[in-house]
Amino acid sequence: MLRLVWVFLLMCFSIQAHTVEEKLYKQHADYKIFYSAFNTSFITPDIAAANNIVRGKNKGLVNISVMKDLAVGVPSIITGRVFNILQQSQTLHFEVVKEQQSIYYLAPFEFEDQDYLTFKITVKPNDDSRSYDYDFKFQKKMYHD
Repeated sequence: MLRLVWVFLLMCFSIQAHTVEEKLYKQHADYKIFYSAFNTSFITPDIAAANNIVRGKNKGLVNISVMKDLAVGVPSIITGRVFNILQQSQTLHFEVVKEQQSIYYLAPFEFEDQDYLTFKITVKPNDDSRSYDYDFKFQKKMYHD
């Protein structure tokens, strides 16, 4: 079942790559930090139920994955907040999802229709190398489906 979620998330990365002229990741030293945010209504009910994801027209998920080598996740501590244009914010609570060598972190958030959101993320890789906190932000306009 997790494999289906991973495939879905990769599809979201691909869709975002074709619709936005922006990289899908941030490069920090040896790390590539992949990110995306999307409406949970894109997730099928059975996959959402199997992974404790609440679906809804005003519910979103942010996905973060840290890698040094392609498809090999780096254990990390991920924290963040999401802000709307009025600077109202929500704390993002990330849950880790592991599948074979892949590791990704999912956090739910709520949004209004046509909400322009700014995600401020902090990543601390935890892979036995000397690592630092990496801060970055990205923006996304969210729509109700």
